[in-house]
Amino acid sequence: MTEKASDQDQRTVMNDGEVRSILERARGIEAQAATIIARRLADSVVRPLREALPSWPESDVNSATLTGEGLADELWSLARDTTTLYVNGAAPLRVAEAAAALQDLAYKVAAVDDASRAIGRLAELKELQAALQSGIQVESNGPYLVTNAEHLRNWLGEDIPVRPLMALCRCGQSAIKPLCDGTHAESGFTDQKDPKRVPDQRDTYVGQQITILDNRGTCAHSGFCTEHLAGVFRLGKEPFVAPSGARLDDIIRTIRACPSGALSFAIGGREAREQVDQDRPPIIEVSKDGPYRVTGAVPLKNSRGDSARFNEGASSEHYSLCRCGHSQNKPFCSGMHWYVKFADPKPDADREPTVFEWAGGLPALTRLTRLFYEKYVPDDPLIGPLFANMAPDHPERVAAWLGEVFGGPKNYSHNYGGYPRMVSQHIGKGLTEAQRARWVSLICRSADDAGLPADPEFRAAFVAYLEWGSRLALENSQPDAKPPMHMPMPRWWWACEATPGARISASTPAQQIREPLAFPGPNEPVTFTQHIKPLFRKMDRESMTFAFDLWSHRDVSTHGPAILKRLESGTMPCDGAWQKEKVDLFRRWIESGMVEA
Repeated sequence: MTEKASDQDQRTVMNDGEVRSILERARGIEAQAATIIARRLADSVVRPLREALPSWPESDVNSATLTGEGLADELWSLARDTTTLYVNGAAPLRVAEAAAALQDLAYKVAAVDDASRAIGRLAELKELQAALQSGIQVESNGPYLVTNAEHLRNWLGEDIPVRPLMALCRCGQSAIKPLCDGTHAESGFTDQKDPKRVPDQRDTYVGQQITILDNRGTCAHSGFCTEHLAGVFRLGKEPFVAPSGARLDDIIRTIRACPSGALSFAIGGREAREQVDQDRPPIIEVSKDGPYRVTGAVPLKNSRGDSARFNEGASSEHYSLCRCGHSQNKPFCSGMHWYVKFADPKPDADREPTVFEWAGGLPALTRLTRLFYEKYVPDDPLIGPLFANMAPDHPERVAAWLGEVFGGPKNYSHNYGGYPRMVSQHIGKGLTEAQRARWVSLICRSADDAGLPADPEFRAAFVAYLEWGSRLALENSQPDAKPPMHMPMPRWWWACEATPGARISASTPAQQIREPLAFPGPNEPVTFTQHIKPLFRKMDRESMTFAFDLWSHRDVSTHGPAILKRLESGTMPCDGAWQKEKVDLFRRWIESGMVEA
């Protein structure tokens, strides 16, 4: 017993020495690096290393400045050595947090001057970690440490660059989300479960054809069930579940879509877990203003390295992890992001969203195509036979096509062959106009069921493409057709300036300018940049893009008298006349020479 304890003590001393060395080097780079990099080193590298060695004494460091290749090489050396320490399994978990930050920093700094070299170094780190099991480990009061992830995606289904080791934020306050920047250490984040959380209790609802199993203590309140099958999952009613309130296939489809793993079902008294837990690649999705949605049976471990404890009946193939820092059931999401109004940084307000983004990205389009091919196509005598022998992944292929056409990632081109592949699928099929029309009508019905946007602007663009694309497919399918095979992928945009926010909705109150206007004093010069441009809201600008740009000094100067005339008559803007003081300010600007700045 004494000899075994001595060996353990010796290993600890040796590991402490290695960690000490890495900490000294990290402190040296921190003192020499530029401000942004130094801050990341201090918060995400030096800080966790100090926590791993609380007795480490402060020491003087070199105050010279590292830049360019010298900084890149120093970071790379430190990232490699810290990763090696983590791979050997002989260091505290805080070291893994530091290694994750160093991997990210080393890659980004190297990529500034030499992208191919940076990619090569990333590959070397990946090889160094190759023997480690991929998965997620929850650091105590810290981030999620993700090892050898295959896919990290945003809520639109777009890939986010991965590192062999990543620290993902779970306090909700990182400035570089989804990556951790160490803010949890300053904010006092704790990962304790709330005693007042919804109890871990699995409820059983027996129906005519199916028994629905539900654990409210696991639910992340994403709304997939209540929004898409309200006849079964009844928000605000008791009992919550009416197991005979919809068709069997719709119930099963909705249960399989549950991102938290709270739902399952049984038929004939036996739980059909193998039907609920699907065979799919491991993916971590950073949902919009919500949790990490994990699919593909990604192993989840606690801070001790043991398998995490799931609630009764919860799926380990798909689950939702808290990202706002306020869940009552950490590390799992309990829906608290709704109540604390957790939100990711908003995209550039001046940038017009793509049709792909407005639709909800690849997840929404995949939901659409699956509903179409699973629910409507099999029962339809006109188009059902066309797809009787389709490949199992056909819905995903069509979703990838629509996503790329609507401005999303080039998944169809990269994975399936692009335009030539799509054309080849229609050659010689001899489609009829009746089949084409039915295809369009059922896709539109599926869009309603899938919850795609119903606003006039989106549907105008969506249906316009369906009509254009289906008529092209009809033409290419005829026996004597010779379609060109190497045309570029179509790229679809908004129809005839009907863009999101370009009009006043009759169902919402008139929008007001969000920030108070700065009115100049009596003797202060009036300028376009400071006083006139803020008068025009984003929606005003978009509603007039067909004629001119209200945020352009040149355009407003050119059309100034005409704009003033409409302002004075109250016909501009279209949702109500300006106040007199605003009209007077615009007139004063014109009379004073229409100065820009």
